[in-house]
Amino acid sequence: MAALRVFWSKGYEGASLSDLTEAMGITRPSLYAAFGNKEALFRQALDLYEREKMAYIGAALEAPTARGVVERLLCGSLDVCSSDSEPRGCLRVIHSSACGTEAECIRQEVLRRGESVKSAVVARMQRAIDEGDFDTPVDPKALSDYLTTVLQGIAVQASAGATREALQGVADLTLACWPGR
Repeated sequence: MAALRVFWSKGYEGASLSDLTEAMGITRPSLYAAFGNKEALFRQALDLYEREKMAYIGAALEAPTARGVVERLLCGSLDVCSSDSEPRGCLRVIHSSACGTEAECIRQEVLRRGESVKSAVVARMQRAIDEGDFDTPVDPKALSDYLTTVLQGIAVQASAGATREALQGVADLTLACWPGR
């Protein structure tokens, strides 16, 4: 968990081996023995982040309506991105846009993992369409892209210091504009 916080707060490229070993209370040889290298440690930290911080996504997709899915995704995102006890923002959003060329493999890994979430949201929106959650024709991919854009925007604004109240306003407006029940 200590390495996760370092990567989350400093980014992959900004996290030095000294930062990581100090936070973890281990030596460099121990880090290499346990994880192989910084990239492997980051992948394990990303696994932990997804298991613990992104678990709300799976639960959200089980909501009985499209609006319920969106409400749960927004609430979960607000909780993770604006927590006072964790770094602000989203680890995945940070690494999908802020990595330089030397960390392109990290950026690609994060994007690949994000695509699986997007696919699940598209499938859930298609199910909502099939179940009659929308009164007007909608495109499940466009709905997913819109929602992803809002969630990523919340993450970016949170990491830039936006208050929970301001972010809640964005979530409330998103729900007010949502086309489904």
